[in-house]
Order: sequence, then structure tokens, then C-alpha cells
Amino acid sequence: MQRSSFLFAMAALSAALLPLTAAAQGEPLRIGFLTVRSGPLAAGGRQMEEGIQLFLKEHNQMLAGRKVELVIADTGGNPAGAKAKTQELVEKDKVQVIIGPLATFEALAIDDYIQRAQVPLITPTSAAQNDLAQQKKNDYVIHAVGTAAQPTHVLGEYAAKKLGLKRVAIVADDFAYGHEGAAGFLKTFEDGGGKIVQRLWSPLNVADYGTFIAQIKPTVDGVYAGFAGTNGVKFLKQGKEYQLKQTVLGNPTTVDEGVLRAMGDEAIGTYSASWYSATIPTPDNQRFVKAIQADYKVTPGFYTAGTYTAGLFLEAALNAVKGRAEDKPAFVKALHEVKLTSGPMGPIHLDEYAKPVLNIYIRKVERKDGQLVNTILQTVPNVSQFWTYDPKAFLAMPPYSRETPAKNLE
Repeated sequence: MQRSSFLFAMAALSAALLPLTAAAQGEPLRIGFLTVRSGPLAAGGRQMEEGIQLFLKEHNQMLAGRKVELVIADTGGNPAGAKAKTQELVEKDKVQVIIGPLATFEALAIDDYIQRAQVPLITPTSAAQNDLAQQKKNDYVIHAVGTAAQPTHVLGEYAAKKLGLKRVAIVADDFAYGHEGAAGFLKTFEDGGGKIVQRLWSPLNVADYGTFIAQIKPTVDGVYAGFAGTNGVKFLKQGKEYQLKQTVLGNPTTVDEGVLRAMGDEAIGTYSASWYSATIPTPDNQRFVKAIQADYKVTPGFYTAGTYTAGLFLEAALNAVKGRAEDKPAFVKALHEVKLTSGPMGPIHLDEYAKPVLNIYIRKVERKDGQLVNTILQTVPNVSQFWTYDPKAFLAMPPYSRETPAKNLE
């Protein structure tokens, strides 16, 4: 009787596991991909697509023994579009995992739905400091790159302590990514002894930065530029026209390689901080750069490397569960436990809030061999979302926002 019961139990267990095993071995893995193909963020969307297409090409469209089907959806670069396309990917296209979207405000818009649908999202967008993945942890959201403030924390301290800047004006895109990156810079620059004396918010779709540049106080010795998409190109070109002389300090995307090729001498001397530069000298990154240049005739930037890294997260987790993405608890657990020791951006692992701990690179735009490049001045390893602050004290602060207090505004 005992032996019969045992055999019955084993048969039942095998039957329960059969769909997962069959899926892992036979059915394709359907990956949803949220990108942007129009508007000011389209340049980033194009880079994202180049990153994921190279990743899948290198893996022969196979991951963990399963053929991959990539289902691409254009969000239009807005929250409503992101929500609609995410729902379509899950309910119509039956995807098992999603990579994307591009913008922070898009990721915030789909967070609740991702949690209800229980479809893992691996996002190469900057994590919002006030998003639900931090304050109310959403286990189904995995960030392949850091928070908007993670690199600007490092940049603010560098500006105050290494560059010796005393008075800085902020000009940044008036949306979540711009707000949080600027607030991170403000926090560490002020803590380092500097003063933020002016803060100007420009619309994401602004056509002309002249009115904003004209307002910059002539008494500042630095300007923090917090832009996404092609807005950094416009700001620096018009800054040259208006004879902007102050040191410019950019967030990761202001002089990202994806837009740097559209700039001229106006970009030279711009400092920035990011988790990526095409000049990272590791063999992994140099191979990646050469592959993108060979396939797309461009140098990869922030969005390309971040999306490729999202693919590395997916691959590592799938290998850990032997391709069984249908086993959601095991798959999500594996995603959280990924520790990348190689890849274009360097080593990465997740903290307890599913936010990356990774290298941040201080960069300066220079011209080398006729090309503009982000030369690395300093590599700061193992940077968390909390920088050097106590995590409990940091989380107790009001989330970074458009209204984060500045002590010295004039």
C-alpha cells in the first residue's frame, strides 16, 4: 500500500511538471519588447532595439534551449501608450516576460499592471526613487540599470570636491527622470559644500532652449544639464550660440554616445556620470562596441548597453531554471539572484529592493581620432541607490521630486 501510494504521488508530480518541461523543451519563449519609435525619445528607442537584436543574434535566437520570439510594441513614449501596449503584449500576444520600456514615467505607469498580471518585467530604464518597486516592492520588476539619481549622486560629489565648483544652476527636463536626476545631484553637491542657486525646468518637447539659457545667472560656475533623448544636443548647440561659458555637468543621457555623434565642439569638456561609456576598456565591452559598430555603423550608448544587459539578466535566470519561464515563482526568484560578472557595463547585482549595485563612471567629452568620446576620468565601483547614505535614513526622506528642497535658491 505504501509503495502504491508513493508511485501514485510520483505520477501526480510528474503530470504536474509535464507542461513546464514540455514548454521548456518545445514551445518558443515569447518576449515582449516595449520601445519608442517616434518623438524626442525615439533615438533611445532605436538604441534599445539595436541592443536586444544584437543580443538575440549572438545567441542564435535561442535562450536556455528555447527558440525566442520577440514581439515588439511601440509605446509612443508616453504612459498611456505604455499601459495599452503592455496589456496587449500580455493578454493578446501571451508573452512570458517583457523587456522595456524606455522612460521612467512609462515604467511607473505599468507597475501596477505588471504586478497583477505577474509577468516579469526586466527594464533598462532608470528606476524611479519613489516607484512601487522600492516603497512597496514589486517582485516582478527587475531593473537592469540604476535609479536616475544613482549616477548623479556621484557627479554632484565630484563637482563639489574634485572640480571645486561653488555655485551651480540646474536646467533639466520637466518629467520624472529629469526631476530625480537633478535632485540626486542637488543632494550630494550641497552636502559637499556647493550651492544650487537656480533651478529651471524645460518641457520634454521644448523646441528652443534660448529662453532657459538666457535666464542662467552669470554668477554660477557650473550648469547641471539633465536631459533625455535628443534634448542634450539642442541644449549644448544653443548654449554655444548664447556663449554659455560655465562648466556643464550632464546626467547619463545628456552626452550619451547615442546622441554624441550629432554634436560638435560645443560638447567638448562636458562632464557626466553614467553606468556606461563606450570607452570602458574591458574585453567584454570592446567586443560589444565592435559588434554594434559592425552591425549598425554607430557607437553604442546608454540605452543600447542597458537593453543588452537586460538580455544578460534574462539569460542567466533562464539558465538557472533550465528554461522553465512558466514556473513563475522559480523564474522570478532566479531573476533576483542574478549576479553578472561580465558584460558591457561591468559587474552588477541587485540589492534587496531589486535595484542594481554597479559601477559608475565619471566621464568627460573629448575629441580623439576625429571622434567625440566620453573619456573615463574615474571608475567608482559598487555604487548602490543609497550612495554613501544610510539606507534606512535615505528611505525615510521624502522621495526625490520636482519639489525637492534646495537650500540656497536665489
